[in-house]
Amino acid sequence: MFESLLGDLLLLAGAAFVAATLLPFSSEALLTSMLLKELNPLALWAAATIGNTLGSCVNWQLGRYLLHYRDRRWFPFTESQLSLAQLRFNRWGLWSLMLSWVPVIGDPITFAAGVMRVRFLPFVCLVLLAKGGRYALVVGLINIMFPNV
Repeated sequence: MFESLLGDLLLLAGAAFVAATLLPFSSEALLTSMLLKELNPLALWAAATIGNTLGSCVNWQLGRYLLHYRDRRWFPFTESQLSLAQLRFNRWGLWSLMLSWVPVIGDPITFAAGVMRVRFLPFVCLVLLAKGGRYALVVGLINIMFPNV
């Protein structure tokens, strides 16, 4: 049974990791299905939060170290997307990372944080808080919608 739970947690962490990178993916459906299977909600929350935060760290790394490749065809953002992300990031600064959980805009914000050379510790703390809050909300809503599960 422990191996099964560990496998489920690793699967969820992996899905959450991919969802936080520049690849289009969502982990909420998998989290919901695991909650409905009555797996430990706290363990699921932790796995999703950690996986998603680590995925955002990849974006930070990409922004910090790969910006000089922005003229390459494979680079994931256009020049206008980079400019918009930097403009938004400059407007709100470090606190914009509290929006890192938001679909579509969250990934570019974490990328922009790397471009803007945000120190890693404040980055991780704010992103962990934001991602953890989002997954706590999902877990809470599922528990409200399906109270007998």
